[in-house]
Amino acid sequence: MASASSIALPSPRRREVPGPRGAPLIGMALEMRRDPLGAYVRAMLEHGDVVRFSAGLRGMRLVLYAVFHPDGVQQVLARGAEGYRKDNVFYEEVRWALGDGLLNSQDERWLCQKRMLQPLFTRKRIASYVGDMADEAARVAARWRPVAARGGTVNLYEDMIELSLRVVARSLFGADTERILPVVRRSFPVLGDYTRSRGFSPVRVPRTWPTPANRRAAQARSDVHRVCDELIAGRRARPGAGGDGDVLGLLLDARVDGEALDDAEIRDQVLIFLLAGHDTTGLALTYALDLLGRHPAAQQRVRAEARAVLDGTPPTTETIGRLEYAGMVLKEAMRLYPPAFAFGRRTPSGDDVLGHAIPPDADVVVAPWATHRHPAIWPDPERFDPERFTPERERERHPYAYVPFGGGPRACIGRYFSMLEATLALATVVRDSAFEAIEPPVALAPRITLHPAAPVRSRLSPA
Repeated sequence: MASASSIALPSPRRREVPGPRGAPLIGMALEMRRDPLGAYVRAMLEHGDVVRFSAGLRGMRLVLYAVFHPDGVQQVLARGAEGYRKDNVFYEEVRWALGDGLLNSQDERWLCQKRMLQPLFTRKRIASYVGDMADEAARVAARWRPVAARGGTVNLYEDMIELSLRVVARSLFGADTERILPVVRRSFPVLGDYTRSRGFSPVRVPRTWPTPANRRAAQARSDVHRVCDELIAGRRARPGAGGDGDVLGLLLDARVDGEALDDAEIRDQVLIFLLAGHDTTGLALTYALDLLGRHPAAQQRVRAEARAVLDGTPPTTETIGRLEYAGMVLKEAMRLYPPAFAFGRRTPSGDDVLGHAIPPDADVVVAPWATHRHPAIWPDPERFDPERFTPERERERHPYAYVPFGGGPRACIGRYFSMLEATLALATVVRDSAFEAIEPPVALAPRITLHPAAPVRSRLSPA
C-alpha cells in the first residue's frame, strides 16, 4: 500500500476561458471592429474576469484573451510581467511607424533605454518645463477670452491636442519646435489610423503593395522621419548644441556604456515621446473639459480652486500640487475615457490567470476601458464623480483598478509630466472661461488611443 506521502494529489483544475461566440463563420470580427469598447464591457459583465475573443474566418482567426479584474491586470503587468512580451502584431506596426523606442523595445535594449532615459523624467528635470506648460495654457486661455465674451464655441479636442503637442514639442525641441509641428499634425493621424487598422486585422496586405492606405502611410512615415533626422543633424552640426536643455539636447549628450546614441536611436525615442507625450494628455484634457461642461457644480469648484491657487505668480510644481480638485477631475475623466483604452501583451509560455488557462503564444489584452467600469470596484461606474479620487479612497482601492498609464515595470515613464501639464492647463482655462457642452455625449473612435469621432464643441461665456 502506498504511503500518504507518495500519493500524487491532483492539481487544481484550470478552467477553460469563456467568451462570446459572435456571428457564424466570423466570430466577433464585426463587433470588435464596430464597437470594441462595448464588446469588452459586455464580455466582462456576461462572461467574467478573463474572456476569450475569436474574430475572423477559420484558419485566419485572431484570438485574444482579455483580463479585466485588477488582480489579473496586476499579474499581467507586474507580478508576472517577465512572462509577457510586446511581440504582438500591434506593436510590430507601431515599430514600423515610429521606431523601436522605449514604448516598443524589449529585453536588454529596453533596460538600457530605461536606464538612459529615466534621468530625463525626474521631478527636478520636469519642473524645468513648467514655464513652457504655463505659457501654452495661458496662450489658449487668452485666445478663448474673446470667444467667451461673444458667447461663441470652441472645439475642445482640436485646441487641447494642439496645446499638449506644443508643450511636448517645446520640451523635446526647444527653439526648433515650429519646424516639427506642421509635419506631426499632418502625419500622426494617418499613422495612427493605419497602425490600428493593420494591428487588429486578421489579414494584412504587404506594405509594398501600392494600395492607397499603404501609400498614405509610407508618405506620412517618410515625412516625420525626415524632419526629425534634419533637426538631429542640424543640432549635431552646432557646437555645444547638446547643452540646449531640451530633451533632444540631452539625448545627444546621453551615453550607453560610454557610447553616444546614433541618429536613428535618437529619432526612435523622440517619435515615441511626441506620440505618447501629446496624445494622451490632449485627450485627457478634452474629456475633462467636456465633462465639466455637463457638470456645472464641479466646474465651479475647479474655478474657485484655480483662482485661489493661481494668484498671478509663475506656477511651480508645488503650486500645481495644490490644485487637488482639478487633479481629481482629470483622474475621473481618464477613468471614464482612458486614452490608452486597451493594450496588449503576448505570453510565450502561457499562464494561469485567476484560475483560467491561457495557452502558450497567446495574445493577452488589458482593457482599462472595462476595468475602470468593473462593478465590483466602481459603484455606478458610468457616473462622473471626482470624489472617487480623494486620497483616502485611492488608498483603499486595489492598486490595479485604475491603470490609465499602465502599471508594473513598463508603466508610462512620462505620467508625472502628463498629470502636471494637464492639471495646470485645466485650472488655467477654467479659471478664465465658463464651459457648456452643447452636443450629446462624445462619440468615440478607438484608434491607437481613444479619440473622439467628431469635434467636441463647447459654448464659452465669461466666468
